[in-house]
Amino acid sequence: MNIGDPVRSEGIDVETPNAARMYDYYLGGSHNFAADRQAAERAVGITPTMIPGARGNRAFLQRAVRFCLEQGIRQFLDLGSGIPTVGHVHEIAHAQDPSARVAYVDNEHVAVAHTRQILEGVDTATITQADLRRPAEVLAAPGVAGLLDFEEPVAVLAAAVLHFIGDEEGPAEIVEAYRRAVAPGSYLVVSHITDHYDEPDRVEGISKLYRDTTHMANHRSVEEFTALLGDLELVEPGLVHATEWRPDTDVVPEGARNAFWAAVGRC
Repeated sequence: MNIGDPVRSEGIDVETPNAARMYDYYLGGSHNFAADRQAAERAVGITPTMIPGARGNRAFLQRAVRFCLEQGIRQFLDLGSGIPTVGHVHEIAHAQDPSARVAYVDNEHVAVAHTRQILEGVDTATITQADLRRPAEVLAAPGVAGLLDFEEPVAVLAAAVLHFIGDEEGPAEIVEAYRRAVAPGSYLVVSHITDHYDEPDRVEGISKLYRDTTHMANHRSVEEFTALLGDLELVEPGLVHATEWRPDTDVVPEGARNAFWAAVGRC
């Protein structure tokens, strides 16, 4: 990122590692700063699967968006969207239907500022600064309510974000609130970092590292992730690792397989 970038002029802290920009780095994006890259490299040192895992999750999100488009969905609400770069939702949706509408939502000024730059001139996508933990506020925000018609089906996307919500904040209740808000025929797309069940030392190492960033990550077991989904009717193949959800190829990049749980359900 150049020193003269408008994001800097908005007074954004570029010295504290930021989870959204770290994820952008894992994906090979350019919307990150030195502090983010250094923290990301430390994370990779602890868990070498971090980069292939993040890219495997992004590939899942892309496949899930295409699946929703195949089901006739033309509206997307992306919760905790981070920085929409490197093949994100509006790019995938617009490749099939330029009229598809995408409402991005993130609570971080950093992610919102980057997103505004990326979406400049894109009339069918918006960015709203709001906290997904407050569904009523998100759904009433002008960038969401003014773009999406909740009388028609919507795909609600919560990819790689629920692990930033602690158990004490009621993640299952938050998911249920969005389910209740959308019309029949809508879909919920969710992914979540795994508990690295065979690598407990790495779980603690990554958790400790993220405590020093803008967000704390909560690793959850498959049972804990299942509980977040309630009685959601899952489409085939159900709850699986992200790389195993309707893959385009049998070849899975080394290290990508066990990084994220993933599921898509009908609302």
